Amino acid sequence: MKSYRKELWFDIKNRREFINITRDVERCIADSGITEGMVLVNAMHITASVFINDDESGLHHDFEVWLEGLAPEKPYDRYKHNSYEDNGDAHLKRTIMGREVVVAITEGRLDFGPWEQIFYGEFDGKRKKRVLVKIIGE
Repeated sequence: MKSYRKELWFDIKNRREFINITRDVERCIADSGITEGMVLVNAMHITASVFINDDESGLHHDFEVWLEGLAPEKPYDRYKHNSYEDNGDAHLKRTIMGREVVVAITEGRLDFGPWEQIFYGEFDGKRKKRVLVKIIGE
């Protein structure tokens, strides 16, 4: 069995962003030489998420509105966590959207259903952030 590890770095311009990282993960699979196995993709920041869904702008807007309704950024004093930082909402949004995904690799490709894509969701950006890709297989 072989393994492969790579960190993907992103320069996040906004406080919140959704980035389709499917092609990045596919490049990692190709570079790994692994054709049968599993890939783990996880956010390396407590205020970020990795999830699978459709790459459709209306859906991304709906995520933003839904998450903001559940855990609004402001007022900052709404969150006890915000005594030092102003990102209490980002921690909650990450919990809702999840930390990581695991996808099967079959014949050297992500074994996805229709429309499935991998996304990095950032909820406290405006700086460099990273994602871990770990591939195990043969």
